Amino acid sequence: MERITNFTKSNEYRARIHDLIPGGAHTYSRGDDQFPQLSPSAISHGKGAYLWDIDGNKYLDCPMGLTSVSLGHAYEPVLERVREELLRGVNFQRPSKIEGEMAEKFLALVPQHDMIKFAKNGSSVTTAAVKLARGFTGRKLIAFPGDHPFYSFDDWFIGKTACDKGVPEEFSALSVTYKGCDIESLRELFAKYPGQIAGVITEPERNACGNGCGCAHGQEAPKRFLQEAIALAHKEGALFIIDEMITGFKTHFPGTLVKYGVEPDLTTWGKGIANGFSFCALTGKKEVMELGGIRKTGTEKLFLISSTHGGETHAIAAGLATIDEFVKHNVVAHNHAIGDAFIAKNRTVIAKHGLESYVQVVPSNWMPLLTFKDKNGDVSNGLRTLVMQEMIARGVLFQGAFVPCFSHTREDVDFFAAALDESLEVFKRGLEDGYEKHLVGEAAKPVFRKIL
Repeated sequence: MERITNFTKSNEYRARIHDLIPGGAHTYSRGDDQFPQLSPSAISHGKGAYLWDIDGNKYLDCPMGLTSVSLGHAYEPVLERVREELLRGVNFQRPSKIEGEMAEKFLALVPQHDMIKFAKNGSSVTTAAVKLARGFTGRKLIAFPGDHPFYSFDDWFIGKTACDKGVPEEFSALSVTYKGCDIESLRELFAKYPGQIAGVITEPERNACGNGCGCAHGQEAPKRFLQEAIALAHKEGALFIIDEMITGFKTHFPGTLVKYGVEPDLTTWGKGIANGFSFCALTGKKEVMELGGIRKTGTEKLFLISSTHGGETHAIAAGLATIDEFVKHNVVAHNHAIGDAFIAKNRTVIAKHGLESYVQVVPSNWMPLLTFKDKNGDVSNGLRTLVMQEMIARGVLFQGAFVPCFSHTREDVDFFAAALDESLEVFKRGLEDGYEKHLVGEAAKPVFRKIL
């Protein structure tokens, strides 16, 4: 395969951007410490399933905008609807009528819920859900799985991570954790804090889970856990919140709560629901959501979400167009088929090299994941970074997960597999004599780490 070797402009960009932007990016998972040194530092543009960096190099896109691009970059039917709204103005002193259109359309997809609130990022809606749980129950503690990667940049979550600098201990103490997908762990938490937990928040399923619950294998265990956890939370007087930020428009349409028919009190949505545009939402049952309203005169007001840009018309239009495309083309079925093809094809490539014990494809067709292990059988960040370096050199922007979108084709899967085939030759050498001898620069680092 042709190799990418020119990162001249990327290196120049990398050299100056950290003086302008803390971290060099506005999301830590996009930072330089998440990629090998031989990688693009900035993207020029994207189209469909492909990206071009500022040096003009072309890449098959695997992460798809932190999983937010569900149809494809610059997807024309979405852009057409956005252009229409841009010509009409994007922000007004009173609500735009498109807000009502979206509210009706989105809630029609979620029969469990009655009301919706918009925001511009996922952290805003998860934190709003937390506030509602506290306001509704009069309690302080929020419970979430300590082994799940991310829920919010706000203190209630970050204070429980390794990156707790700047978060007072008093705030951190108001969040408690349990083992994901483990109903006994949650039961023990309620027993430890009787009458104190306001709400439980969790992702409904994951593409990879170390708890043996079968999240990534299409088993019924996640459904059973959700059913039992919701019942337990309600029995204990707490609210239950499902975070569909990752799973929404991926596991099912619109998400896992409909797939399994479960009824959380609140659900948070974002990322893929507007094909990369900044549109997120909180949906919930009326008796809870109405706390953030203004109709119950004489009662104490709960200040929920108040966002100048939450009702921007072009982002809502992108969301409406995305919903239309998902319905029209059965996008979830297409994406799952691409995921299935990806799993089968790359397992064959791995077997060809005899690396089944060291390179594994987690069989989650809505977001397949590759794991890389060293000779001791331990997951190796260094070996993963080495594969990232080699895949990037072969025109594949890859960090470990493949996020199927409607623009991905079987030919794209074949292209990925061909790049992996060649990259595994380098992986084998790294496995034998150490990745450091073959990796230029340092290995990628965890986002949540105590020391830089």
